[in-house]
Amino acid sequence: MHSSASDARSYQATGNLITDLFDNLPTPDVDWYPDWLAPKAAAQALQLISDEVAWRQDTMGTPAGRVPLPRLAAWQGEPDAVYIYSGIRNDPQPWTSAVAELKAAAEAVCKTRFNSVLLNRYRSGTDSMGWHADREPELGKQPVIASVSLGVARTFDLRHNRSGVIQSYSLKGGSLLVMKDDTQAEWRHRVPKEPRVAGERINLTFRWVTPR
Repeated sequence: MHSSASDARSYQATGNLITDLFDNLPTPDVDWYPDWLAPKAAAQALQLISDEVAWRQDTMGTPAGRVPLPRLAAWQGEPDAVYIYSGIRNDPQPWTSAVAELKAAAEAVCKTRFNSVLLNRYRSGTDSMGWHADREPELGKQPVIASVSLGVARTFDLRHNRSGVIQSYSLKGGSLLVMKDDTQAEWRHRVPKEPRVAGERINLTFRWVTPR
């Protein structure tokens, strides 16, 4: 892990060609470290977390009834870090060793504490995450969310609520994207389906949840 904060800010401006050409367009409050983990460390973390985490298949309500979400998930954290989103109650499982190690490293970069993490396992390019913002009350008004990617590169889109401007990143294995300040209030984000992508991706989003 060797990117500096200034490195991260310089990458923010080049995430999308549009924002290079038109400086007056909105840009999200993010820091991006594309090479945060060395390739060998990222591959090792992917394997360890794949094996040590208790993955589950959540479901969501639709007009046709409940259907499986297009990904696997897990929630780890301190005992009182209960998190509810999309009608799914997440009671924390204990920190596993590889996840706890990444948490400590992310805290050092972000200069903040995290008490929980949402893990999403995208088994192939057909697994996805729809447009949403992390605006649950227990996250606070300006949450810092550190997103660590492991495995194959996947597109990550941020769409500005008022203008519709989209900023896209290719989040490869070993990268760290930190969303902060007004990102959740002013932008939505997603991981779109990419049927041509082969291989698995695990994403960890570390956050602070105010105990209920």
